[in-house]
Amino acid sequence: MTTPHIARHKTIPVKVRHLNIGGDAPIAVQSMTNTDTADAESTIRQVAELYRAGSEMVRITVNNEAAASAVPVIREGLEKLNLSVPLVGDFHFNGHRLLADFPECARALDKYRINPGNIGSGEKRDSQFATMIETAVKYDKAVRIGVNWGSLDQSLVARMMDENANSESPLEGSQIMHHIMVRSALENADRAVQLGLPKERIILSCKMSGVQDLIAVYRKLAEKSDYSLHLGLTEAGMGSKGIVASTAALSVLLQEGIGDTIRISLTPEPGGERSREVKVAQEILQSLELRSFMPQVIACPGCGRTTSTYFQQLAQDIERHLRVNMPVWSSQYPGVEEMNVAVMGCVVNGPGESKHADIGISLPGNGERPAAPVYVDGEKKMTLKGDNIAAEFMQILDDYVQNRYAG
Repeated sequence: MTTPHIARHKTIPVKVRHLNIGGDAPIAVQSMTNTDTADAESTIRQVAELYRAGSEMVRITVNNEAAASAVPVIREGLEKLNLSVPLVGDFHFNGHRLLADFPECARALDKYRINPGNIGSGEKRDSQFATMIETAVKYDKAVRIGVNWGSLDQSLVARMMDENANSESPLEGSQIMHHIMVRSALENADRAVQLGLPKERIILSCKMSGVQDLIAVYRKLAEKSDYSLHLGLTEAGMGSKGIVASTAALSVLLQEGIGDTIRISLTPEPGGERSREVKVAQEILQSLELRSFMPQVIACPGCGRTTSTYFQQLAQDIERHLRVNMPVWSSQYPGVEEMNVAVMGCVVNGPGESKHADIGISLPGNGERPAAPVYVDGEKKMTLKGDNIAAEFMQILDDYVQNRYAG
């Protein structure tokens, strides 16, 4: 699926394992584990879960020696599952030492995430940053230089605050912080290039918690550079709040052509699926018509015209049916991910929406004739009646997929 009205911000292409990022490549979906990386078995399971859900790159925490030792084991375990997952190592504070002391970890990862605000200060900072970049150069790895609102380089903050205070037209607090974020990302990228890391191996991010802050910073970053950019709120929050905030921020930027990879940093509910953030990321991209991941179910919200919850249950069952079958369908039936299925609850919009969908059904509402017309490619094909409408429509749907999308 392409969207001609969205002109992508041209960025330098980066390759991470088999995944192409930036340039003309599709916007990639990324996620991160929340397991203890030292627990290799649990981490392998969650990486596999995220990857199978559609995360095209998975980040894992590498925060101590046990975690660093586990990374090669995790890579080996994924390969035994025939999963070639691009793995990103998330380093803070001691990343320079872990990468130097555990070369197998450095080799097993496909990308390093470095936070410039968490690698020391002064000469120590420069040395530790150099160690990490030189390791990336040695093993031909990509690096995300990820500046974070909550952990900025304090020496840079002080320097730019002083410059701003002495300026003839000083910026307001939020504005100068935006400039600091962008300056930090670009100065560190320049430093990495000076140390020998090609621009084709660098991705930048400037993570914020506020929607308007994130939009402002990425607009500046896109204006001032052509590095590939990773988008995401640093702490989106829980449930609908996190989904809405992420959608609001990322949709504005994506609509402006900004962003090459995205992550939706949802706080999971206790016992909730980590892969939910992957599904939300996919739904944002698909809603903007930037990518297609799975067929879409169009269903009305229901009102006083609709009867019981029959159409709601059918819509839910079809959604589940599509998601379960997509791992097989995606390889057997190219293009099926762009299919639209309408499940409508009454005659007001039912026939019209069903005609506009690839395949649709309009169920009877209150006081309507107990019949459900089925539309295929804009034409009424049949009318279902009786107690087996759901099963019959599901079979019609399966037949439609096989007949239309067979290679």
